[in-house]
Amino acid sequence: MSTTETTTGTTTRATQRAVRPLHTGWSLRSTAGPVPPEIAAVDVPATVPGTVHTDLLAAGLIVDPYLDANEHLLAWIGQADWSYATTFDWRPDGQDRHELVFAGLDTVATVLLNGEVVAETRNQHRTYRVGVDGRLREGSNDLEVRFGSPVAYADAQSLALGYRPHVNHHPYNAIRKMACSFGWDWGLDTATSGIWKPVTLESWSSVRLASVRPVVTVDGSRGVVDVHVDLERAGASAGAAAESVTVRATVGDVTQEARVEPGADSVVVQVVVDDPELWWPRGHGGQPLYDVTVSVTGGGDGDAGRASSGGDGDGVDGTRASSGDGERAGDVLDEWSSRIGFRTVEVRVEPDEVGTSFTVVMNGEPLWIKGANWIPDDAFPHRIGRDRYRDRIEQAEFGNVNLLRVWGGGIFESDDFYELCDERGMLTWQDFLFACAAYAEEDPLRGEVEAEVRDNVTRLMTHPSLVLWTGNNENIWGHDEWGWERRLDGATWGLGYYLDLLPTLVGELDPGRPYAAGSPWSGSLDVAQSDPDHGSVHLWEQWNRKDYPTYRDVVPRFVAEFGWQGPPTWSAMTRAIHDEPLTPESPGMIVHQKAMQGNDKLTDGLLAHYRLPDEIEAWHWAMQLNQANAVQVALEHFRSHAPRCRGAVVWQINDCWPVTSWAAVDGDGQRKPLLYAMRHAFADRLVTIQPRDGGLAVVVVNDTEEALAGPLTVRRVAYDGRVLASEQVSLTVAARDTVTVPVPPAVAAFGAPESELLVASVDGVSRGLWFPVEPRDSALAAASLSTSVTALVEGSGYRVEVTAGSLVRDLALLVDKVDPAATVDEMLVTLLPGEAAVFTVASEVVGVGKEFVTQRVLRTANELVG
Repeated sequence: MSTTETTTGTTTRATQRAVRPLHTGWSLRSTAGPVPPEIAAVDVPATVPGTVHTDLLAAGLIVDPYLDANEHLLAWIGQADWSYATTFDWRPDGQDRHELVFAGLDTVATVLLNGEVVAETRNQHRTYRVGVDGRLREGSNDLEVRFGSPVAYADAQSLALGYRPHVNHHPYNAIRKMACSFGWDWGLDTATSGIWKPVTLESWSSVRLASVRPVVTVDGSRGVVDVHVDLERAGASAGAAAESVTVRATVGDVTQEARVEPGADSVVVQVVVDDPELWWPRGHGGQPLYDVTVSVTGGGDGDAGRASSGGDGDGVDGTRASSGDGERAGDVLDEWSSRIGFRTVEVRVEPDEVGTSFTVVMNGEPLWIKGANWIPDDAFPHRIGRDRYRDRIEQAEFGNVNLLRVWGGGIFESDDFYELCDERGMLTWQDFLFACAAYAEEDPLRGEVEAEVRDNVTRLMTHPSLVLWTGNNENIWGHDEWGWERRLDGATWGLGYYLDLLPTLVGELDPGRPYAAGSPWSGSLDVAQSDPDHGSVHLWEQWNRKDYPTYRDVVPRFVAEFGWQGPPTWSAMTRAIHDEPLTPESPGMIVHQKAMQGNDKLTDGLLAHYRLPDEIEAWHWAMQLNQANAVQVALEHFRSHAPRCRGAVVWQINDCWPVTSWAAVDGDGQRKPLLYAMRHAFADRLVTIQPRDGGLAVVVVNDTEEALAGPLTVRRVAYDGRVLASEQVSLTVAARDTVTVPVPPAVAAFGAPESELLVASVDGVSRGLWFPVEPRDSALAAASLSTSVTALVEGSGYRVEVTAGSLVRDLALLVDKVDPAATVDEMLVTLLPGEAAVFTVASEVVGVGKEFVTQRVLRTANELVG
């Protein structure tokens, strides 16, 4: 038999299971549907992993769906059938078993090997392992994957399963495909197909590791890892002549092993690590990770002939077949590796004096969650690589985020995403993939749901960053509040998944990890969902019907969704939309505004605060600023009510294409002003001025491990800089605590509210501000600014200093207008007369410093007032 081996450092590890990627030589062609003739007649070179859209785009056969109104021009792709085909060479290798392994097929697929159907699949979210023994030919083999139209399939299944309410123009709830592939209120409708994850040919003999689940607990000073191992046997090993095998598990530098006797196919190996270092979220401690390696070896005494257990091979690519007939005693037959962290986690949803709590507790310490919702970072998720995940997570960190909630209308996120979150201390929460719809609980859908949950819980349960599984997004709430019950007319709608199947599977496969039945979740079906006194809530009335100051009318226990829309950065918007003239309602802009009455809501939400500009760049700035202001008002309010409120998860951190949306980072990966507002409001230490009991109070939040002590100064200041009243009090805020100090009446007694503000400051903490009237009702004059620009080390950027000659509100540099790749370290800075701010612009473009202080780049709230 041919052999390969992988070497790590000085250690060579041999395993009998061999894995061969099948990613080359693919072609794509249409087989049915409304395909333009010039495309229907063409065999298109295809990339695997990939999709129909991206292959046609790479071949120059379609326009970019992200640009202008092109999305609508490509609707035919989701209505057509497609075929992917390749050939590969194979020779008999002496192995007992040969399997095609498809990590992801999107979605309605029929797999043929040498013209024979070997699999039919209907679920984007599953891995499929297809036995092909007796079907492989010596020499050339033909592999084809035929994809049926997902639009047609979803339509047909919606009839076969029976009507269920949903929120789209396609019945996405009738197919196990990424829901937002059919469009969302921020996403384009692609309804694409393709081999979106790797495909391999696996060959193995005797025994393989079918699944490995390390269940981690912390028992006092001991870290306990119960490694649950399921085996699959082949050939003689599956029958009466089966031999015993040995399963070895290593955690860090501690190893235990167990003998698995003939006829058995599972074992639990317990490994105990004394005094493990605990894993903590960012801002609370370090993130030590422990390597875990599990191997299965052949019969005998478990030692003879065993390869070294050093190194970090993953038992997937680069494995080695044994050289001889049958396994020798001690031969490594298969191997698996991952990393774990030792920590405890609870989500306390418990009755209390207010209602029902929703508190994330790690290692016994209650956390204040500074979160953001995460959607697929590309409408074609196969294009998202590890570097892009790292960029987005770093941007979340820049916004002082400590948790990312993976929303249930997307995907079970990738290993790269979760590994990076583990390394960086970014907590994660993964929804099961049910969103804004009712779902049939009967087969075939039920069987698909169980299979995808088993696949993905097993895959993701190693990650210490994962703190919560959630049954659905808004489905229980929708059933109760959106008129579904009558429309369902007695049909199942998913409740059995959320209260029975899903928690049962989590308890079986990932015991100890918290589970919530939905988001929002009040803790009980007997309490209304999204009741602010009970559990987690979604707050959308402010965006949809009310103004953002009304966030202060609600004191929720935990906010899992809320947000405000704004356009993407100027460079992203104008790269994607080429309307002449470009207006908020020009054709391309409307295609890139997916929210129901989105532009009306943008306007209605602006006018109480600023005037509506008619010039497009001013409109763009006004809407971006209002988005940032709205979310900062909400976040400071929520944080001021700790510990009654225990977290807020902004909708949303990212976008999948350039679009007007709720995102803080646009579809081109650019920071919007919202990200800076989140950075300010989510700072570890926060000073904010809030309404309290008919007056005003300064609330000081200290989310650090050290006490905060020093004088608190509260001043009433005129717009011209004169101090009209001032008082100072001593202040001590314990670690992880919040203190509220009423504003003295003499300081809060505004004489001319339209031209006065309050300033609260504590040394070393960004100050809090309170304006008693909205900007448009104030005496805020045009900004008086002086600027200086200094080039930094050539190619690294610029230092921009801005000095205010008047009160300047929300000063910002929209640096992407000069250089789309540029970033600035700060934004939304308010300056009193005579104060200065220094901005560092990172840019590799030389000789453009003066452009960063032009009127179209250097923006303020002042310009939106009069």
